[in-house]
Amino acid sequence: MLQSFLAPFLALAHPLLVPAFTAWGVPVTWIEIVAFVVSLWMVGCEMRVHPLAWPLAMLSSLMYALLFADSKLYGEASLQLFFVAMSLWGWWQWLRGRGAEGGALVVHTLARRTALVALALMLLAWPLLAWLLMRYTDSTVPWLDALPTAGSVLGTWLLGRKFIENWWTWIAVNAFSVALFGYKQLWLTVILYALFTVLSVAGLRSWRALRGHVDARH
Repeated sequence: MLQSFLAPFLALAHPLLVPAFTAWGVPVTWIEIVAFVVSLWMVGCEMRVHPLAWPLAMLSSLMYALLFADSKLYGEASLQLFFVAMSLWGWWQWLRGRGAEGGALVVHTLARRTALVALALMLLAWPLLAWLLMRYTDSTVPWLDALPTAGSVLGTWLLGRKFIENWWTWIAVNAFSVALFGYKQLWLTVILYALFTVLSVAGLRSWRALRGHVDARH
């Protein structure tokens, strides 16, 4: 079970999981503060199509995996571990990836048929993930936990292949996550995901301006 796998890591990270201060009557941990800063840095790099976004994503994902597991959001915790692997793939795609015609990977739009297939697969994955959470974890909100998990998997794939539609996906996922984390009283993370929602709108506008352009390799 995921709880058993993460237990020793939670024990090691215990000093970072202690409260740094209290906000609205709820303790805010050190790991949540650091993850907050790293995540904003990551999104800023994504908006500029800078490859540094991916190692920052790995770092923030590891911290959030521990934070979410400590809050019994096991779908979100599992997703963060998946993000670490996907970030390695995304990093490679941005540095060495090729488009359909063999040229350097550029910001581009998703074909309508591919978009419908991707959406269908995400909706099919939602109940499967919810069942896994109900069967193998003590998640208190399996269906609400599973929905942004499935959406985030889709968003990561779209981002890695530089599809503009990744921002529409993140707008929906981040807005939904604001309510989920509010329910779990992770208030700093609520603020972060509210900022993510706004930044996703800005990212959409930025990538539309970059459409079809090869990004500068930093």
